[in-house]
Amino acid sequence: MRSNGRSLCHFGMTVLIVLIAMVSGQAQTPTPSPTPAVSSTPSLEREFFKNVLRDQRAIWTSPFDLKGEDARWLVPLGVGTGALIATDRETGDEMLESHHLDNASRIVSYAGSIYGVAAEAGGFYLIGRATHDYRARETGILSAEAALDSGIVVTVLKEVTQRARPTAGVDRSKFFVGGTSFPSGHSIQAWSIATVVANEYHDHLAVEIAAYGVASAVSVARFTGHYHYLSDVLVGSAMGYGIGRYVYHAHHRIALNGGGGEEEEIIERDRRWPAIAPLFDSHAHRYGLGLAWSF
Repeated sequence: MRSNGRSLCHFGMTVLIVLIAMVSGQAQTPTPSPTPAVSSTPSLEREFFKNVLRDQRAIWTSPFDLKGEDARWLVPLGVGTGALIATDRETGDEMLESHHLDNASRIVSYAGSIYGVAAEAGGFYLIGRATHDYRARETGILSAEAALDSGIVVTVLKEVTQRARPTAGVDRSKFFVGGTSFPSGHSIQAWSIATVVANEYHDHLAVEIAAYGVASAVSVARFTGHYHYLSDVLVGSAMGYGIGRYVYHAHHRIALNGGGGEEEEIIERDRRWPAIAPLFDSHAHRYGLGLAWSF
């Protein structure tokens, strides 16, 4: 029985390292085009499902784009996750002996549920539309896109790994026994949205802290609430961060005229080249150029 458990653990560690490798490709900023595309590009709403398909292609092929420099964070993450898998049953059993955090964990977990992420993404989008705030509107769209991407990825991985949850009895912590523990769906969803929000509002430290703070709380709650093991939570959080960062850098746009309505001038973000676009107001007889440079 112990030999079988060790074999499954070692195999799980190997699978885990491969899965974590996927995150590095997701976390890399897509290579920008030499010249920015101006407002002739379709809106993010119209491109939503096409972008999701593009994201999925990038996510699943990302291991082939790994570079040597990725090892500086990939190796520690892989080793740490492997260590957690090896000790998951012990830490999970110890947590099962305590139930004083069950109710709080259940409440906090709502923020990473389908309903929670849908409410957050929908709230940003509707407020952005109502107030003509393009940044809030884009945050809602990209949050929904990242959540959908994360949902697809975590569903596939759960079907492949089939890890039993901490409350599954004798099969707890084992892989390939029909479970749905690995990785944590709530964690990947919470972190994918938090990363989009934090990147959109990178000029507001309080928003960044709040976004990542909520995501961290959700991840911890999945462990203290006996829903997942520490390795499930770590991998879900890492992948969520990678997906959210990829979605933001791949599809973020800049509003140049400061408006936010349908007629605003939009350019694709480019980190190496300044973006220049004409600005004009025929009613006020004002004409000029807008310059945006992100570095």
